[in-house]
Amino acid sequence: MATNSDKWIRRYHPAPDAPTRLVCFPHAGGSATFYHPVSRALSPEIDVVAVQYPGRQDRRTEPLVSSIEELANLIVVELEPWADRPLTFFGHSMGASLAYEVALRLEARGTTLLGLFASGRRAPSRWRDERVHQAGEEELLTELRNLSGTDPAVLGDAEILRMILPAVRSDYRAAETYRPEPGRVGCPVVVMFGKDDPKVTEEEARSWAEHTTQEATFRLYDGGHFYLNSHAPQVIQEIRQFVAECGPVAAK
Repeated sequence: MATNSDKWIRRYHPAPDAPTRLVCFPHAGGSATFYHPVSRALSPEIDVVAVQYPGRQDRRTEPLVSSIEELANLIVVELEPWADRPLTFFGHSMGASLAYEVALRLEARGTTLLGLFASGRRAPSRWRDERVHQAGEEELLTELRNLSGTDPAVLGDAEILRMILPAVRSDYRAAETYRPEPGRVGCPVVVMFGKDDPKVTEEEARSWAEHTTQEATFRLYDGGHFYLNSHAPQVIQEIRQFVAECGPVAAK
């Protein structure tokens, strides 16, 4: 699939015969490579792609986008060529909000998802007055350390930090200033979160039910914001089972 989407959409383990496709949206400061293990685990039964936001890794020289809505507008255009088979979305943290907004835009263009996995993120309607994106460098680093989603080696490397902190700050600005319009997706939503996650309470997670016209189901895991790092096999199995139950039969 040689289109301009190549810089936005990463396909680590192509599965051309898979009947469905999983699209993964990274967290704030994250990159597409976070989902490389998911791609490896689910291929070839599911074709897995991950979104690469501007301003990180091989896109680090590109202008940052600090608005969920603007990012969603850009991504939906690049993702549309990949909607040639049924899609399931998985987004973690900021990525869940972004996946939701992209899903709404795809539906407006005539494509409804098999399902949306919203991980580690409160429902779009549940707003908090958070301003980490306005904090100084040390406070921002403390936030990353507390969430335990960044390699400690990275946090101790000044050169790497200089490269990643602008993207982290921009992503936090996008997540913290996100004010969605009222809306509902027309697909089932599976909500996953850690019981000790400081970024989402159970009540905030369960409010995702207000944002779908279909069923919302909930999965609570031990752990904090990055619970999925220690529960990867279970999370991957949840995705596999959901797609097996909701998706078309694989081509023989």
